[in-house]
Amino acid sequence: MGKRVALVLAGCGVFDGSEIHEASAALVHLSRGGAEVKIFAPNIEQRDVVNHLKGSPAEEKRNVLVESARLARGNIQDLAELKASEFDAVIFPGGFGVAKNLCSWAVDGKNCTVNEHVNSTLQAFHSAKKPIGLCCISPVLAAKVFPGCEVTVGQDKNIDGRFPDAETASAIAELGCKHICKNVNESHVDKANKIVSTCAFMCKAPLHEIFDGIGTMVQEVLKLA
Repeated sequence: MGKRVALVLAGCGVFDGSEIHEASAALVHLSRGGAEVKIFAPNIEQRDVVNHLKGSPAEEKRNVLVESARLARGNIQDLAELKASEFDAVIFPGGFGVAKNLCSWAVDGKNCTVNEHVNSTLQAFHSAKKPIGLCCISPVLAAKVFPGCEVTVGQDKNIDGRFPDAETASAIAELGCKHICKNVNESHVDKANKIVSTCAFMCKAPLHEIFDGIGTMVQEVLKLA
């Protein structure tokens, strides 16, 4: 019987929601791994809406759950309904929506607050010693909720211009966590906390390398589950 995995989304679109390629890659690798997946998102208003063609703010309001339903092909539930007891693992794809909607990292950095249902979900899986998978910017959720944990967002220096957000690693360290430098096609496993992370689009890399890196994260999560 396949592992039961919850996937938590933050909207639809890299600049104000979940990164679509990351969410899709996670779903493909979970499918290949024989997992039974259910998708969730918080039923809240987005912090902002971005016109992805122009890269500028749009004067409108959108709901995170409604937008996430686009990625879930309509088959999605309110995050408030997620019960850790019904799953073997949870995975959070990245995208600016994680830093805007699931927490306030985009505005407050290491002083951010985490959405109550996101926080309770993370705490529930951690307390039950069930694995948590994170990619791109979503490792900051673990860094904020679990001081002392180990995560990766890629490199801590902007090597060859490929890691423009390398300062995120320093902010993670300032939260009392250990940042582990990894390449885009790798993931890091914090065995003590059962947290698996990979940098994905925190690195400027070809899409297939990002896809493969997310694959290593999913594989490790399923092993731990």
